[in-house]
Amino acid sequence: MRRPKGIKTKKSVAKRFKITATGKVLRSSAGRRHLCQTKSAKRRRNLRGSSVVSATDEYRIKQSLPFTR
Repeated sequence: MRRPKGIKTKKSVAKRFKITATGKVLRSSAGRRHLCQTKSAKRRRNLRGSSVVSATDEYRIKQSLPFTR
């Protein structure tokens, strides 16, 4: 059997990052999955939402997501 040719999206990267319309890469905060009862309410509150990925990592992430902007 032959494999189909072409580029593929890295699914692990697609699940972790989001590309905005302007081309920025967003990520969720680490440390929010479990053991939240030991963290203070202020710390859990600050882990909410998403933040922008640094410019050094942005290039590699965009290479793994070829069908985005």
